[in-house]
Amino acid sequence: MAMTNDDILTPNRTRSRPPFGGAQARGKVIDQDGREIPEASPFQRFESFRVDFGKSAANPFGDLTREQRLARLEAIAKLLDVAFIVPGTKVRYGIDGLIGLIPVIGDIITTAISLWLVREARALGAPWHITARMLANVAVDGMVGLVPVAGDAFDVVFRANVRNVRLLRRWLDKQPRL
Repeated sequence: MAMTNDDILTPNRTRSRPPFGGAQARGKVIDQDGREIPEASPFQRFESFRVDFGKSAANPFGDLTREQRLARLEAIAKLLDVAFIVPGTKVRYGIDGLIGLIPVIGDIITTAISLWLVREARALGAPWHITARMLANVAVDGMVGLVPVAGDAFDVVFRANVRNVRLLRRWLDKQPRL
């Protein structure tokens, strides 16, 4: 079927066929048994697939008690600072010292984790003077940790995360239980 000049020059003229994919071109949708399937929005089948991580047990940052948060902070601090022992000695080190061996990037990663611990302490209600001391410990650990080999040795000895959790624990022990 060849197009005439009139079809080319007048594009807004109505055509005899419905446009491709239009509502008129499509009939009812039926299943294999011949029953009509109602028209549904593309996202309607996913309406029941909602996950609310705020109230779910899958959320590690969800509704934790004060003791659970503190236990989590202590576990992370121990993993970062005193998780392993140098064989044949009593020297303990953590993944902070290992990750810190990666120049610059490792120290940035461990400092970010340490800052997250300070944020959690603030969420537990730690006052400004406790968080300021915690931030000072993180700053010292981060800045000295940037020095290539001596900084990694300092990370093993200084243990900023264990110090910070100890500061937080002492402050929390002085607070009345609600």
